[in-house]
Amino acid sequence: MLNKVSNTAMVSLVAILVRWCVSLHPYSGQGKPPMYGDYEAQRHWQEVTVNLPLAEWYANTTDNDLQYWGLDYPPLTAYHSYLCGMAARRLNPSFVALHESRGYESNAHKLFMRYTVLVADLLLYFPAAYCMMRVLARWRAGRQEFVCLLLYPGLYLVDHGHFQYNAVSLGLFVLAVAALSSNRDCLGTVLFCLALNYKQMELYHALPFFFYLLGVCFRQGGILGFLWKLIKLGFCVVMTFTVVWLPFASNADVLAQAVHRLFPFERGLFEDKVASVWCSLSVVVKVKTLVDNRNMALICLLSTVVCMLPSSLHLFARPTPRHFRYALLNASLVFFLLSYHVHEKTILLAAIPACLLVSEEPFMAAWFLTVSTASLLPLMIKDGLMVPLLGLTVAFVALTHHYLLPGTHKVARKTALWVWMRRTYYLSLAGLVFLGGAAILVPPPPKLPDLFPVLLAIYCCGHFIFFCLYFHYCQFTIKYNAASSNNNTHTASTSNNKQIQRKVKAN
Repeated sequence: MLNKVSNTAMVSLVAILVRWCVSLHPYSGQGKPPMYGDYEAQRHWQEVTVNLPLAEWYANTTDNDLQYWGLDYPPLTAYHSYLCGMAARRLNPSFVALHESRGYESNAHKLFMRYTVLVADLLLYFPAAYCMMRVLARWRAGRQEFVCLLLYPGLYLVDHGHFQYNAVSLGLFVLAVAALSSNRDCLGTVLFCLALNYKQMELYHALPFFFYLLGVCFRQGGILGFLWKLIKLGFCVVMTFTVVWLPFASNADVLAQAVHRLFPFERGLFEDKVASVWCSLSVVVKVKTLVDNRNMALICLLSTVVCMLPSSLHLFARPTPRHFRYALLNASLVFFLLSYHVHEKTILLAAIPACLLVSEEPFMAAWFLTVSTASLLPLMIKDGLMVPLLGLTVAFVALTHHYLLPGTHKVARKTALWVWMRRTYYLSLAGLVFLGGAAILVPPPPKLPDLFPVLLAIYCCGHFIFFCLYFHYCQFTIKYNAASSNNNTHTASTSNNKQIQRKVKAN
């Protein structure tokens, strides 16, 4: 027991240390006027929320130019910005002075902003990872998931390097998964609604949550059990959204403007060189010029929903926590590959569900997490974070080889399929090294300045399609025990029976 506690503490301390080391490097848009980057966006939202009335947070006014990093996330992000802004104003009013603080940069402010991300991690994401570990311990798993959740490089490179607060919404998401896996359906519903109200990108995970809970409702025994469960869950959803949005509900125009800001169709199909299907296809077919934004958004919506339905309907028929975790990864991969307005950072929404499957799929999950980190290379080069990306990717590959993959070596020696898969894995890493090295060291042709980032995006997109197909296959071939879905758990009753049997044998 003491050894487990010390190992957990050691992993947590290493995770904190790595995050702080990354935070010493540059951030998005550092010293790059006039728009700077995501760091300035977060600072500007603090400026807006602490200086303007709530009715103007999402409105275009003389004091709030929406063309300059207008607030475009749900209310929980705005409330979080308000709290950070109040702390900033108490420390140094110039951090968030209205109009005058635009593009504000200083070492003291950088330190303050980095601390806000670290505090969010410590208060929410770290406890979420620990809760997930405790939940998965029922099935003799969890420690590998805990390590990957805390040490996956992509998350802290984006949050503590590039600068965002993804750990807040992802922490709420992990807590929601842990709650549902522990029979706490109402709590899990509330937590996921909070995650969705912090970042609308949690829509990536919405269909699996919906179909899992709907499947649980249908297994309550009789129409009354179904209705009672459905009413309780519906009440949780309505009350959570009501509490979050109530301050905006006093004025219909304010509410409508806030909702409108959450879905920026005018931003286009994708940002920069992202490893999505549409970006890769645009190399051959200029999708952006052939189809206008509104119609393209509809095409993306239809293709995403159609491709997500098989996994979601399968989950509805087999609502176990194990199927649920696979469905979350499958849905988020489909969303990343086919949805509208995708950027590099949204691969985190697929990477965190992959971290929840490392005990089930150590080899494939480790491979996917490595590729997902490498896909961030163009963004990290732009932000001056190339060195930490390379160093942490190498360290993560070494960690997975030492900690996750040793058990797969024996299997690889026994089956021809796994021999082929391991060889493909090493060829895949070689391809990442080649394309990454070319993007860093080789000057591109003058007529093709984005040649290597585009090639890397296409290469990673091919991997993501392969992973999407593989994890769909895994979800559909998991053995299903109908009794395991009762009461929203798949092993609680069986584990209790085993404990009773052991006690009887002992007596």
